[in-house]
Amino acid sequence: MNQELVKEITKMVIGKLNEETKKNEDFDHSRGTVKIWDHTSSEKRFNEILNTNASITKEDDGSLVKFSKMTRADGKRSSALLKQNEEAAALETAKEIADEPPKNLEGVDHPAKPEELIEMMKHTPARIGIGRAGLRPKTHSWLKFRFDHAAAVDAVYGDVSDQCLNSLNLFKVNTKVTDKEIYIRRPDYGRKLSEEAKQVLMQKCKKSPTVQIVISDGLSSKAVEENVEDVYLSLEQSLKSLNIETGTPFFIEKGRVAVMDDVGELLKPKVIVLLIGERPGLVSAESLSAYLCYEPRIGTIEADRMVISNIHKGGIPPSEAGAYLGTVVQKILKYEASGVALVEKEE
Repeated sequence: MNQELVKEITKMVIGKLNEETKKNEDFDHSRGTVKIWDHTSSEKRFNEILNTNASITKEDDGSLVKFSKMTRADGKRSSALLKQNEEAAALETAKEIADEPPKNLEGVDHPAKPEELIEMMKHTPARIGIGRAGLRPKTHSWLKFRFDHAAAVDAVYGDVSDQCLNSLNLFKVNTKVTDKEIYIRRPDYGRKLSEEAKQVLMQKCKKSPTVQIVISDGLSSKAVEENVEDVYLSLEQSLKSLNIETGTPFFIEKGRVAVMDDVGELLKPKVIVLLIGERPGLVSAESLSAYLCYEPRIGTIEADRMVISNIHKGGIPPSEAGAYLGTVVQKILKYEASGVALVEKEE
């Protein structure tokens, strides 16, 4: 996404959140409920913000972003680019096969209550109302299942490209995991930085920052590739507008959530924000989560962490999530607590 557009979206989201905060000043805290996020309204709000700000980056021809064709010095398109386009076209064709059922297939044949079935299908991405052909799923349903399963496997075993990391000026460090099989079988290895990683962090990172942003592929490299740029840029802009200092961001390969404890011991930040790929499912293989913790150290319990999950194009829009994370960090710093302790202090 265009960086200027991300900045404008972030500003409007922060402004909207501040307005809602003012409206809720008279909220009865004795009710003991804390509303962290309205998942049902996020897509609508994001579309409204995007439509409102669409004009800020429009070119003369009305497009949002211009892309030029990649050519060699001799004016011919490179074979690598042609191959990349062919692979993209093949993937798009596979998606079309998986996403668009033939017109003569309508899921359950002759449902007893078709209106109720349609209404249920509108409210869930789960595989309901797909119908059967004898004892087996229909061909389209089976192909879509296979496609989604393959996407989930690719997300787990894939790697985040150097291009993605370089675009955000992130350097890479490793955990004690040496390959993906060990990562899956030994979660504890993903919670510990390697000795080499610790030395690199001590050399390159700012010590004792207010907020330390860390990115990790976790169980979905695809989630990082698709979402982290917009989340990171929006979060960075949000923290900047709130005058909150940030440390040196970096990427941890094959990390788990609790790796933030090792980072906390080394760099001593007030708050760590860990953007990490979620375990892929058959609905989405590119969902990102943001874990936050106040002064994480070795021995931090899970109740002290908090998470904003389901960040992807079908859930919480990445740019909106980044802006919202800035306000959550502000609240954590105000109460000097996170997780359950934050909820208790707010009450």
